[in-house]
Amino acid sequence: MSSPAEILADVTRNWPVYVSMPFIAAAIGYLTKLVAIEMMFKPIEFVGRKPFGWQGVVPRRAARMAGIATDTMTNQLITPAEIFGRLDPRRVAKEIEQPLVAAIDDITREVAAATQPDLWEALPDRIKDLIVARVRRQAPQLVEKVMQQVQTDIDSVFDLKGMVVTNLVRDKALLNKIFREAGHQEFRFIARVGAPFGFAIGVIQTVAWAVFREPLLLPAFGLITGWATDWLALRMVFRPMYPRKFFGLFTWQGLFFKRRAEVARDYGDLIAKEIITPRRVVEAVLNGPLSDRLFALVQREVHRIIDSQVGLARPLLVVAVGGRRYQRMKALVTLRVMERLPEAMAHVEDYATDAMDIRNTLMTKMQQLSAKQFERLLRPAFEQDEWILIATGAVLGFAVGELQILIVEFLTR
Repeated sequence: MSSPAEILADVTRNWPVYVSMPFIAAAIGYLTKLVAIEMMFKPIEFVGRKPFGWQGVVPRRAARMAGIATDTMTNQLITPAEIFGRLDPRRVAKEIEQPLVAAIDDITREVAAATQPDLWEALPDRIKDLIVARVRRQAPQLVEKVMQQVQTDIDSVFDLKGMVVTNLVRDKALLNKIFREAGHQEFRFIARVGAPFGFAIGVIQTVAWAVFREPLLLPAFGLITGWATDWLALRMVFRPMYPRKFFGLFTWQGLFFKRRAEVARDYGDLIAKEIITPRRVVEAVLNGPLSDRLFALVQREVHRIIDSQVGLARPLLVVAVGGRRYQRMKALVTLRVMERLPEAMAHVEDYATDAMDIRNTLMTKMQQLSAKQFERLLRPAFEQDEWILIATGAVLGFAVGELQILIVEFLTR
């Protein structure tokens, strides 16, 4: 340990070195936060050769992250029954009536020509048009009836959680976007707060260096700066959950909870625009793992309509085309209807967006969550491999501390 006179003389002689130490520590605090944040999300795919390499924490744990985000979304915020319960079957039928009628025209003529071409070609155009018109009149009723049955037992044909998880795992950039946009202010805070925290530790480092002149102090303080600022910044984002006074001087609340209303707005916007959209919902219903149940439902209604339209002539028609061919005709109608439904349903998107009102529903429900439930919207992005992020900050701080030694030795020669 140097005497006070020696310390003063050294500080006077090498004052640029001493002045630079807190600023270098501030840079360590800031840069290690930026690196830690980027490591959470980038790269989206693994880069390197295992076991050496890196993939962003969120993309690497995509299935689990998506599951956690979806659990909160589907268990606490919105249910399939809420989504479909707001749709008026009659309004849906009306919205898609025009494209569906056009499709029914094509389907009826195609099926008739495919199942009994000779008989269909022999019919006068007036009779053909009459047959098509009768089927066409039933089309809106088909949609309305199917919609009513879907609403009655929505869980049998629509897996909301499965839809969201599938889309998020498939699109890791979108998964990143959920966490990044929900916590964009928090991530900015973490990076910015690293500088003043680092500067404060750097002041202590400067005093310790002046007194002890021990080379190991610089990398040690660099390590402490990287580790402590990472840890403290993360704590300040999520703790305390409720406003709390510290040292009788100032009040602090975890930034994520303090921004609750803003987070709810941004989160609701993102989910409504990119995840639970009418297009994705329709796609999940028509092509998802439960789509065979919807097909069976549509098939039952199509068969009922065809049989009702054939009416008393059904025995004669069966004789004319054959029982097996008659059944194949009904199956073909069902298949063609299912193929044309996505195109027809595209016309209902504007109405469905307004009716389902996903954005405002999520905003309202998020305000009703408990603090613990609300924390789950963002906290999982930090929990997974959090120690790696903090350790990375410490290692980077240590490395910069070693660099400081070289700089100090060069400047004090």
